[in-house]
Amino acid sequence: MFETTSQYKTHKVQLSNGCIVAYIDEGRGDTTLLFVHGLATYGKTWALNIDGLCDKYRCVAIDLPGNGHSDGGDYPYGINFYSGCVYDFMQQLKLDNVILVGHSMGGQIVLNLVINHPGACKELILCAPAGFETYSRIERTMFSAGMHFLDFFSTEENSLRQIIRSSFFNYPSKMEDMVKELVELMKVQPVAQYRKMIEACIMSMMEEPVFDGLKTIQQRTLVLFGEHDALIPNNKLQLMSTRGLAERGVAQMPNATLHMLPRCGHFLQLEKPAKTNELIKEFLSATF
Repeated sequence: MFETTSQYKTHKVQLSNGCIVAYIDEGRGDTTLLFVHGLATYGKTWALNIDGLCDKYRCVAIDLPGNGHSDGGDYPYGINFYSGCVYDFMQQLKLDNVILVGHSMGGQIVLNLVINHPGACKELILCAPAGFETYSRIERTMFSAGMHFLDFFSTEENSLRQIIRSSFFNYPSKMEDMVKELVELMKVQPVAQYRKMIEACIMSMMEEPVFDGLKTIQQRTLVLFGEHDALIPNNKLQLMSTRGLAERGVAQMPNATLHMLPRCGHFLQLEKPAKTNELIKEFLSATF
């Protein structure tokens, strides 16, 4: 198991669509931080942040359908589907005073949620979010034609390991425990089903954009990026730096603030958890 200060209990709840989702629920406080993970990971990618924040806030981290300890199945995976699941999850748990926290694809999911449900949360925290990129029809077609995410390497297991490793500026050795757990959870699902989920999610990040809706988001928003993010922007299609993309996205949002973390890659909440938690605490202390 991925070692953290505490070994958190896994809870489960059934959504309105019948899917049973797993989640971590730790800490207490008047404010709930709801953490949404990115592609092919799970709620435990936020464990080091929960460790540092649960003394003051209720920290809830969901495993999205098809990921982690949640149900898989023939669902219409994608940004809109997951956004609806997270919103339903909030209703099932009767969460209020919520700060939505999203990483990578999870960032695009929570942006979609707030665009569609403007009153769903009080504030937003985005860690290396997808959704600031825009794609032309030609770019989407080109990427779709050549996209076989899990065919880049010999096996799904190798793909997952390699992609996670390449997402760090400095890969922490302790990450191996988390990767092993992710691999074991991945193997529970039929290969074809897992591959379909991953490819549907990748395409939905291009085909279910949120960029034009960023200007409608009124919540105070903290945006964090690692300066050496190797995944965002998509280096096959986008000719700009991570900082350039981040600044373009933040400029669209009326109340957003950007922090770039030096010597840090895509998984900033795992690579630099202390700094990430410090910035989150500063952001939240200015709110209340």
